[in-house]
Amino acid sequence: MGKPVNSRSEEQPPAGRAAEQSVMGPVDKAMEVLSALVETGAPHRLADLARRTGLTKPTVHRLLRSLAASGYVEASAGGSYQAGPRLLGLSAAALDSGPGLRTIRPVLAELRSRTGLPAHYAVRDGDDAICLEVSEPAREYALEMRPGSRTPLLLSAPGLAMLAALPPAETEGAFAAAEAGGHPLPVPAAELRDAIASAAERGYALDDEYEQEDRRALAAAVRDEEGRIAGAVVLTGLVFTLDSAGVELYGPMVRAAARSVSAGLGSAGRTRLMVARDGLPAGEGRAEV
Repeated sequence: MGKPVNSRSEEQPPAGRAAEQSVMGPVDKAMEVLSALVETGAPHRLADLARRTGLTKPTVHRLLRSLAASGYVEASAGGSYQAGPRLLGLSAAALDSGPGLRTIRPVLAELRSRTGLPAHYAVRDGDDAICLEVSEPAREYALEMRPGSRTPLLLSAPGLAMLAALPPAETEGAFAAAEAGGHPLPVPAAELRDAIASAAERGYALDDEYEQEDRRALAAAVRDEEGRIAGAVVLTGLVFTLDSAGVELYGPMVRAAARSVSAGLGSAGRTRLMVARDGLPAGEGRAEV
């Protein structure tokens, strides 16, 4: 599966991650590789996977060989790698099980039908928002969103919506994490803080081309039956479809959809759709959803 890797060409882990990677066990490393493998842009080359995980090329290559033997990874053309049939099967089974997505899917479909725009559901994973489910119009649409897609919390509508529903200390923690990561935000922090404050006031957030040019998105936070932030309902469109009039029209619809999902999750019982590596707390937040 691929050519042997020359250890002299190893890439150094990104700054700040070397110490973390040095104490990781083999299972942790395998999970990091799988997480990188399913990020947008697959198939991925060995060097890309090593850079994203902070692991050395020989380590990543060894893990890929083991994962391929179990069907979790597949070799692709040109020495690249992609998710294998076993991983895809497990993902499909996980997403299709439980009441959570069965509650979310019809709400997304109705929102998409009423607006003609793609709707999706996202959850938080650390400093990112991850798309779990997508409902797209039947016609061709120029926007790409698929389950597993990641966007930074501070630069995405679902991330801003979830942060707006948390206590201020949690929100500031996201800014501190972004600063500590050594990657300057492409949008002034003051502008993002204003966007979070606006989202807390009106119950839905607006991504005004923060991550991708010519694209806007609206999102409202969803709570589970215990009052914790479970995720966010998102509506995405090009700037001419989500102009100021479009935001005023569709924003309340997104907020209502999120409330509907929250009510459904509460009646369906405890959901496991929430990804909370950073510990999203229970309790009331700042935005009413």
